[in-house]
Amino acid sequence: MNLLFDLDGTLTDPFLGITKCISYALERIGRQSPPVESLRWCIGPPLKNSLAKLLASDDETLADKALSLYRERFGSIGLFENKVYEGIHEVLETLLEKDHCLYVATSKPEIYAKRIVNHFGLNRYFKNIYGSELDGTRNDKTNLISYILKNEPISSSDTFMVGDRGQDMIGAKANGIFGIGVLWGYGTKEELETSGAYACIRHPQELIIVFDGKPNRA
Repeated sequence: MNLLFDLDGTLTDPFLGITKCISYALERIGRQSPPVESLRWCIGPPLKNSLAKLLASDDETLADKALSLYRERFGSIGLFENKVYEGIHEVLETLLEKDHCLYVATSKPEIYAKRIVNHFGLNRYFKNIYGSELDGTRNDKTNLISYILKNEPISSSDTFMVGDRGQDMIGAKANGIFGIGVLWGYGTKEELETSGAYACIRHPQELIIVFDGKPNRA
């Protein structure tokens, strides 16, 4: 089977880097940053939209400035303030041994995703790494998954999306594939199930059981 993996909240925990960079951007603009623990909801969805909400402004220029400041710190420091979830390396290795084909599918800009995946030694498991462009192209999971299906020799009938947020499940469903929700990330079970998750799992090792069983698509 072909397995598409989200990055933030699924393969790695980016909490420290993302929240510090959001705080940095807001403070550089002259806004007070909320406590970092209250920024957990920002991990997963397209960042520009989250920054606009934090700024409580419809001014796209202001949101663009905040995003630029965020990337100023993230591109050199923040992307490495991150850690791989326990058990991920072992699970990916096992899935490869069972002849599954693995891809990264993240709304994070691809240029950052590739650096993170390489830095943590995850690149050896993945056939390809897909993300958004810096201008926001493909930062929506529906468009991203559609792009992957068009650019890889894989079919929706044998492809699954693994992610921790509702947008992962929505994108999967819109493209005719099953979404597997993971509960060690930043989305709730309610969010994932409401968004169309075929199943939700609590530990990375459960992925081996799920894909050994090959969910019935009938």
